[in-house]
Amino acid sequence: MAASILSDLGTEILIPVCAVIGIAFSLLQWVLVSNVKLSPGSSRNNGSGGKNDYADCLIEEEGLNDHTVVIKCAEIQSAISEGATSFLFTEYQYVGIFMVAFAILIFVFLGSVEGFSTKSQPCTYDQSKMCKPALATAAFSTISFLLGAVTSIVSGFLGMKIATYANARTTLEARKGVGKAFITAFRSGAVMGFLLAANGLLVLYIAINLFKIYYGDDWGGLFEAITGYGLGGSSMALFGRVGGGIYTKAADVGADLVGKVERNIPEDDPRNPAVIADNVGDNVGDIAGMGSDLFGSYAESSCAALVVASISSFGINHEFTPMLYPLIISSVGIIVCLITTLFATDFFEIKAVKEIEPSLKRQLIISTVLMTIGIAVVSWVALPSSFTIFNFGEQKAVKNWQLFLCVAVGLWAGLIIGFVTEYYTSNAYSPVQDVADSCRTGAATNVIFGLALGYKSCIIPIFAIAVSIFVSFTFAAMYGIAVAALGMLSTIATGLAIDAYGPISDNAGGIAEMAGMSHSIRERTDALDAAGNTTAAIGKGFAIGSAALVSLALFGAFVSRASISTVDVLTPKVFIGLLVGAMLPYWFSAMTMKSVGSAALKMVEEVRRQFNTIPGLMEGTAKPDYATCVKISTDASIKEMIPPGALVMLTPLVVGIFFGVETLSGVLAGSLVSGVQIAISASNTGGAWDNAKKYIEAGASEHARTLGPKGSDPHKAAVIGDTIGDPLKDTSGPSLNILIKLMAVESLVFAPFFATHGGLLFKIF
Repeated sequence: MAASILSDLGTEILIPVCAVIGIAFSLLQWVLVSNVKLSPGSSRNNGSGGKNDYADCLIEEEGLNDHTVVIKCAEIQSAISEGATSFLFTEYQYVGIFMVAFAILIFVFLGSVEGFSTKSQPCTYDQSKMCKPALATAAFSTISFLLGAVTSIVSGFLGMKIATYANARTTLEARKGVGKAFITAFRSGAVMGFLLAANGLLVLYIAINLFKIYYGDDWGGLFEAITGYGLGGSSMALFGRVGGGIYTKAADVGADLVGKVERNIPEDDPRNPAVIADNVGDNVGDIAGMGSDLFGSYAESSCAALVVASISSFGINHEFTPMLYPLIISSVGIIVCLITTLFATDFFEIKAVKEIEPSLKRQLIISTVLMTIGIAVVSWVALPSSFTIFNFGEQKAVKNWQLFLCVAVGLWAGLIIGFVTEYYTSNAYSPVQDVADSCRTGAATNVIFGLALGYKSCIIPIFAIAVSIFVSFTFAAMYGIAVAALGMLSTIATGLAIDAYGPISDNAGGIAEMAGMSHSIRERTDALDAAGNTTAAIGKGFAIGSAALVSLALFGAFVSRASISTVDVLTPKVFIGLLVGAMLPYWFSAMTMKSVGSAALKMVEEVRRQFNTIPGLMEGTAKPDYATCVKISTDASIKEMIPPGALVMLTPLVVGIFFGVETLSGVLAGSLVSGVQIAISASNTGGAWDNAKKYIEAGASEHARTLGPKGSDPHKAAVIGDTIGDPLKDTSGPSLNILIKLMAVESLVFAPFFATHGGLLFKIF
């Protein structure tokens, strides 16, 4: 077979250089955001180079209280940052204990496969060759698990820090115009996007090269050990998503129900005791949680592709460059996203509110088009013209152009899912406007319309995922599905920048309200936030779509590693697994929804208590007790995140040990099929209810004005729909994609143990 055009040395240079460029670009964006100062005095006008005093440049509408407003913004930002940092440190203490315990479990279970023997064993896929002992796989899987977990935690934490650093700066820039505020928020999101994508790539690349020193020519063992990296990333993401989601929605629901509905005050009114907790929640849930989530998807899709490739011609013939094809795609993706970002921050200037959403959508289109070209080039230079891919016990002949189509179909399926999500969650289109119109007759019809919208929104994304699976599997078996998932995530830096932009803008609006800034400033931040709501929904759509493909690829790798030739749904062992697996997303959703409800109940009672017992609070002459509300959210989320996390982490272990690999394969298939549907409908229903509320509040059209203003009966009905949708779109829905990925990658990591010692009940009976 012909060799690839790109040399091994070229690959060894290309991947780390692209990662370093990504890190450098993120630091540059951070420096540019830092030019907006959070203290009274001089500030540089984002790249203009000239000195501009606040009185001349930033303060156009705040009259004599210029410096007071800046100081207020700084104080509020500091409170949000301290609350978010405190929560994450508390969360990471609990997660750290789990991380160490689970790492020990990995080592013990995998080491026991061959009785902790240090002797070389016959290779799983080629009995004529000798491979490294199972004890080595146990040790290196444990190390890669810890690496993935730490990288996931760092990704989430850094994202949260930059978001809390940028929110008040976005508020201050809004006084110069919506364009300046947009650039600040988007650049801040880009810091997170590029840091996460580059760090994830660099750590994985370094781990592969370090492990290679020991494993040598045993590439099957090497990349089997690397799968722990994906398990570590997703396990931390699960706790980050669930814990952060419970935190943010408990505060949000409490603030909305008492503040908006009962007391008829604005969303981020400083008189509302839950308002700081609400803003903290945006960062720990939507920023730190989403960062860890998408890092987990990236790590798992890369690991799934590498495992399958290691037992194909790439691994058998020790072809280094084709073997690292998934990492080369991610490297080129960083460069493509860098170019794409410039279209939002440098090439085009936003001058009006109506240009915000088109600019964000343009990011998705430009990155997809450029990435398609990048994938074509990579497939041409990094792959031989023909090669073989492992396909359930036999090698399938594949051409490089077929693999290009596999990656491209995943990439474009992601764009389709993104735009369908936007159609169903943006208030610029009829579905959300119909939901808003249904509020005329009360909350009940609003809920009915919202649920129907969510169910209907599943149709096109599921077809897009189905087509991606069929095309990629036809061309390149399970490896094709793995790289299709990677294609969907290849523009992860841009996707995360767009996603992180939303919570930053949301916080900016809250700070403007709490600092007592003028109505026109709040209108600008509301416009940024409304666009951010839609882009956050698009980000969730990407995460769910990629999770479906990643899970299927991991499922294929698990079936191969567990030496299962076929999965027959007509056998009782598999069918009971299907039923239980399909039930798990409902069980998980019930736990997370109830957790939000319980925490929100405590929050509502506390907010009511403060309004009723603190003299002068409603009049604005007394200060609310923000700290108690922050503590309620923190305590509830830490306590409530453990049961759902335990359900996900223990299910594969219990099923694999007691019922065996065939039943576990049924559980994985069932959870994948039902989990994707519930995740899409929950996320889109919640997003639609949120934007229906904002549609009424903004009153931008004649139709919207007939439903408003704030405080009207339709608006109150919309607020109730929004509070129901909050845990759906920010807790249960986004967490479900982690459930299906995490169970699949955990099953893959423990596959050798399950295949050797699993199925205890069936062995007894």
